[in-house]
Amino acid sequence: MHPIGKGGTRRPMHSQWNDETARQTVKSYAKNGVTEDVALRVYTTRLLGRDPLLVLHGGGNTSVKTRACDDLGQEHDVICVKGSGADMADIEPWGLPAVKLQPLRALRALQTLSDEAMVNVQRLNLLDSGAPNPSVETLLHAFLPHKFIDHTHAAAVLSIVDQPDGETLAREIFDGRMGIVPYIAPGFGLAKAAADVFEKKPDIEGLILHKHGIFTFGETAREAYERMIEMVSLAESRLRQGRPIVFPARKIEQAMAEVAEIAPVIRGACAIKRDNAEPIRLIAEFRTSPAILDYVNGQELDSYSQRGVVTPDHIIRTKNTPIVAPPPKAGKHEEFAEELTKRVATFVKGYDVYFDRENKAAGNTKTKLDPMPRVVLVPGVGLFGLGRTAKDASITADLAENTVRVVTDAEAIGRYEPLPESDLFALEYWSLEQAKLKGAVVKPLTGQIALVTGAGAIGTATAKALVAEGAAVAILDIDGDLAKKAAATFKGLGLQCDVTKPEQVRMAFAAVCERFGGVDILVSNAGAAWQGRIGDVTDEMLRKSFELNFFAHQTVAQEAVRIMLKQGTGGALLFNLSKQAVNPGANFGPYGLPKAATMLLMRQYALDYGNDGIRSNGVNADRVRSGLLTDDMIAARAKARGMSEAEYMSGNLLRAEVTADDVAEAFVALAKARKTTGHIETVDGGNIAAALR
Repeated sequence: MHPIGKGGTRRPMHSQWNDETARQTVKSYAKNGVTEDVALRVYTTRLLGRDPLLVLHGGGNTSVKTRACDDLGQEHDVICVKGSGADMADIEPWGLPAVKLQPLRALRALQTLSDEAMVNVQRLNLLDSGAPNPSVETLLHAFLPHKFIDHTHAAAVLSIVDQPDGETLAREIFDGRMGIVPYIAPGFGLAKAAADVFEKKPDIEGLILHKHGIFTFGETAREAYERMIEMVSLAESRLRQGRPIVFPARKIEQAMAEVAEIAPVIRGACAIKRDNAEPIRLIAEFRTSPAILDYVNGQELDSYSQRGVVTPDHIIRTKNTPIVAPPPKAGKHEEFAEELTKRVATFVKGYDVYFDRENKAAGNTKTKLDPMPRVVLVPGVGLFGLGRTAKDASITADLAENTVRVVTDAEAIGRYEPLPESDLFALEYWSLEQAKLKGAVVKPLTGQIALVTGAGAIGTATAKALVAEGAAVAILDIDGDLAKKAAATFKGLGLQCDVTKPEQVRMAFAAVCERFGGVDILVSNAGAAWQGRIGDVTDEMLRKSFELNFFAHQTVAQEAVRIMLKQGTGGALLFNLSKQAVNPGANFGPYGLPKAATMLLMRQYALDYGNDGIRSNGVNADRVRSGLLTDDMIAARAKARGMSEAEYMSGNLLRAEVTADDVAEAFVALAKARKTTGHIETVDGGNIAAALR
């Protein structure tokens, strides 16, 4: 990551081209029938995509004009252009779908072409009908004659063009080497305008798209790529001439609250509460750095932060503006929550006015997106990116960081001034994006954050099942390596935590809040089994069992409820109980007694926090192979009941062994059961019922 440029501190951009790596890339892909043109296109696309000051999350595209055969063996002139769903950082040949070139070029004779018609023509001319949709800027690439074309949203270029005199500044910097294209929304109109600019001066090396980004051309992959690096470097050189002190700082006298304390408040304030329906929640990802703090602590934050996105593409992820939170003073969380809630309400009202105005101008044809902010700037602390999933939140945070960089550099040389709001509605409500809404399927637990204790068989199975339903999941275990290993299987967060230690529990929950923004679902699962005749066991053994099998459940539930109350969106407490609470077995009292207390604990939480929308339920699972029910314990319990191990494991009405996945299914069902609380779900194949017949 390049540091922000202040008074010459930016590291200059350099070409990353390597002859040997390029040769090896061509050689490697040739084994699979990929041509040299496409292989080199893949190589330099990755070079561009892996530099966050050039490309972020789909914000660019590349192409190569070449020859390719269809399934009948007929050869065509084609353009291989970045397709929808491909990431430039790790693109593969499939991410550069081949489109017949001549039919695309013929479109230039038209006066107008809708986005839907443009996409249809592009798909009709794909060599592979199953390929992804080519980029919305495919026609811009096609209308230009060059073999290789690169397009990025380079941060340095945006800092130049997002100025009141951005076009004049660009002409000065690039000194005739780049054509300047006035702002036009991506699509057919922009493609024609770009071609017109090129044809007026065909010796230019690229195009600067005002308020948008940069294109460079070349007859080789290396030439187009290194022109991009050179042109961006020229922009960076101009930025290094900027003033070193950009944002005069506001005075912040009182200590700021911790991130873990304010993140749940932010999530709660930005959630959409709905009558008789689960709230629509967002995941929050926190970022901070000296540059971010300079930005959010600036006296004029309410001005420069509210002028709009640095490039139009970002509006889909970030909305046009962030919300500025009040400085969160330590120990005054309620005051922070109250003021933030008011500011969110103002933001939503403003968004509604914007949508109604622009939708009316568009013939009332658009379906309104949710009006909640996606970026929250917090003076004294940093920024939060919000999204429906953890990935979405991370992308938003990346774009917000990029905005800090672009605005900082823009302010250093002049005044940051992006496109006005009225020009951005068409992109935020692009018809092709609107079409996706109609078929979109949102998983039931999307936007929710789950914390699971215990990374054994049941805990890991439950964590995976929650992820499959859309939740972001953290898993805790006294064995930190085991927790991290389990989390790696579902791309979650794994943390070391001894749940019998309240301070470790607080730290673990804080880490989850810092990573995801809060907690909506707790699966209190960690436990261990002690055996022995109740009259013979020692106090030490019984107290150890109560510490883990009762008091630890109280500790984690107490911390979860504290966070859920801050969020104000309800939540679910789920306890791993035991059939021992209702059907005790011989010589198992040291385990069963605290589990019986935990069953009552579950119901007490249901009673005490139902008015807050917090549900409390439990799962009684019996005879599940796990870290608790080991092979040795199975043998011991079978012997205590006078039966074989096989009979013991399937000794239920269904004559079937219960698995960790079966238990996970019950936990997920309870997490989704909005009108169920104080309930015990038994997962034992009918074992308890059989015993009570």
